[in-house]
Amino acid sequence: MDLTRQTNSEKEMQGFSRRDFAKLIIGGSALSIYTLNQLNAAVYQSITSLNSKYIRDESPDGVYWEALSKHFLFQDGLIMMNNGTVGPMPKPVFNTLIKTFKIQATNPFDFYNYFPQKKEDVRTKLARFINASPEEVVFTRNTTEGMNFAANGLDLKEGDEVLISSLEHPGGIHPWKLKEKRFGIVVKEVPLGVPPKSVDEIVDAFKKAITPKTKVISISHTVYITGLIAPIKELSKLAHKNGILLVADSAHGLGMLKLDMKELGADFFASSPYKWLGAPAGIGLFYVKKEVQEKLWPTIATTGWDTYKSAEKYETLGQRADPLTFALGEAIDFQNVIGRDRIERRVKALATYLKKELSKIRGLRLHTSDDLYLSGGLTAFSIKGIEPEKIVNYLREKYNIVIRTIGREKDNTEGVRISTHIFVSFKHIDMVIEGIKHLVKHRD
Repeated sequence: MDLTRQTNSEKEMQGFSRRDFAKLIIGGSALSIYTLNQLNAAVYQSITSLNSKYIRDESPDGVYWEALSKHFLFQDGLIMMNNGTVGPMPKPVFNTLIKTFKIQATNPFDFYNYFPQKKEDVRTKLARFINASPEEVVFTRNTTEGMNFAANGLDLKEGDEVLISSLEHPGGIHPWKLKEKRFGIVVKEVPLGVPPKSVDEIVDAFKKAITPKTKVISISHTVYITGLIAPIKELSKLAHKNGILLVADSAHGLGMLKLDMKELGADFFASSPYKWLGAPAGIGLFYVKKEVQEKLWPTIATTGWDTYKSAEKYETLGQRADPLTFALGEAIDFQNVIGRDRIERRVKALATYLKKELSKIRGLRLHTSDDLYLSGGLTAFSIKGIEPEKIVNYLREKYNIVIRTIGREKDNTEGVRISTHIFVSFKHIDMVIEGIKHLVKHRD
């Protein structure tokens, strides 16, 4: 396939402006639902052709990923390296979002009669994507909501212990702190190294903290503050051996890693598809293992909370913004056509290169492990004598590269964090390194 050629639909897609978007919302736009469907088909045809050309190359570089990056919606020149907060949407996801909102606006009858079944199709698709049953999948708004569902719904009494790590996100800390204040449970913090040296170091730290009163281990799978990928599989085995439930905060996992709920073994698992999967903000995943559903009360209740025999009883919220759900389904389709193994390899290859180059810079401290099992697409670091905000601002002003500050003084984790998703290139990483070296040179 000639990568320089474009179909008319692809050209129309790339010309989709803010003005077109406004016209489509208002109605009467030439960009009809039929046109949006055709545009999506053109994207998938393009990716399928790329896959056929590079079928023997499991982790292609160069033109393959450059061509794929054109299927994301970016402002001209913007280099997005902060997926860890909110990531960009691929064009088919955006098209599906707009298409379904338009149907809701113009034909509510179809929306509330036909779309509920389509929503169940997305639930099945999401369950397959994480190797779970549809009866174990709950649509939430974000990871924090899922973590609150877990904390609020478990029957814990005064004195019962919940173990968390020293590197948790506020959304993984405060649901338990609220329960501690209301019901007298005990939240114990398990210190983790930055970065930890091995899986055993992490597992042993939790093993030592377990007492007869420990009922729950709640830990970030994808640690936002350091980029650690916690060994959930090993921690789940430890927890279950001791009759303990395991709750995983994997805000960044969905779309970055090839997730398998059966392999990981977590009882509860929360994620935010709008970070790495390319879904719109406002849609989240909460997984509840079938075997523990009788132990978790719903947090929000209307019809069905006491009759549903699946995890859907945690989702009785009433009317929601269902177009977000359909866009999530499109985001899954987009990653599936590329290949989830290929995506994870690419993400980790970019991060490995970034860490290798960063490690050569004098005075720089990596907060992220170089072990591929304990790291993914988030890389955090600090530089002695250079404020994190200065690094962030310089890279944005010089190269239009978006990264973010991260960390807490008490953890000695203050620094910056870089995300390396599939639309990032090695050239972009070289620009980051060039910019940091410039700052280091002028620091001295």
